[in-house]
Amino acid sequence: MAFNPLNWLLGLFSLDIAIDLGTANTLVHVRGKGIVINEPSWVTIDKRLRQPLAIGLEAKEMAGRTPANVMAVRPLRDGVISDFDVTQEMLGYFIGKVHDQSVVPLPRPRVVVGIPTGVTEVEKRAVYDAVMAAGARQAHLIEEPIAAALGAGLPIGEIRGSMVIDIGGGTTEVAVMSMSGVVVSRSLRVAGDEMDQDIVQYLRNKYNLLIGEGIAEKVKWSIGSAYPLPTEKTMDVRGRNLVTGLPETIQVSSVEMREALSNSVQVIVDTVRDALDEIPPEIVADLMDVGICLAGGGALLQGLADRLSDELKLRVWVAEDPLTCVARGAGMIFEDFENLSRYLVGLERGSTRHSA
Repeated sequence: MAFNPLNWLLGLFSLDIAIDLGTANTLVHVRGKGIVINEPSWVTIDKRLRQPLAIGLEAKEMAGRTPANVMAVRPLRDGVISDFDVTQEMLGYFIGKVHDQSVVPLPRPRVVVGIPTGVTEVEKRAVYDAVMAAGARQAHLIEEPIAAALGAGLPIGEIRGSMVIDIGGGTTEVAVMSMSGVVVSRSLRVAGDEMDQDIVQYLRNKYNLLIGEGIAEKVKWSIGSAYPLPTEKTMDVRGRNLVTGLPETIQVSSVEMREALSNSVQVIVDTVRDALDEIPPEIVADLMDVGICLAGGGALLQGLADRLSDELKLRVWVAEDPLTCVARGAGMIFEDFENLSRYLVGLERGSTRHSA
């Protein structure tokens, strides 16, 4: 890329940013400041003008309540970009939000962004292009389980093996690492969104009750679980009865929600077991000592660590602040770029080290 003196000058006053570009939430980490943005990956758009009206939390609150000329969209699905232009607008908004635009009117930051391990070269390039189009002067990609492991403090540079399960909104990433490399990895498009859909479908089939994804997500976090709870809970859920067409409130229990989530949870368990089946016995012995780390928002599902421990016969522990692990880990790259840049992912016919 040709040298651009304006980009270079603006870059002097721009921040180093790490972005966890998630299907459900986008988190932004700024070097020296920590996590400064944690907002839903939602955008509301005026259909006629194709202009964004709201981005983030405000847009999510509008979902399901918009008039005919406005639509609320999630520009990422299953961890990859499904609407390039909207993703670019969202990234540009977040990049501008973390800068004082009275000082840096056109910020040109260096950006590291997390991507799922199973993405194609086309999907990688789409993320890179969207970040550059949103105003970055350099864009670097890092696989989410590597970033999650760095953020969780796992010793992935050591000979001893480590394992991380990163459960986001669109994907579940499983990786076993040793000596700064990935020994075995799995990327699964069953995660938080799939669990929300499980709850919607369960209530529809059992109670003829139609609820939205937002309500399903609240039910999941309030009484959803992957393992029997010490004290089972109940919750009132409001929706529309599909038989009468009228509003209805029903009471559901954590036992029922565990049944609703059981298929998705079992798929994750089976995927982790499959990955363990492929690793050398020496690394299995390491994992018996250090356990398996759970990261990502899905790690907060009640009883998930207990369920995995019970099924895998290994200690499974939840990382500190699991939701921010990927963003914090990606942000660590800038702390020691010379050494940690080896964890970045290259693009076909090009390197991640793009010059300004």
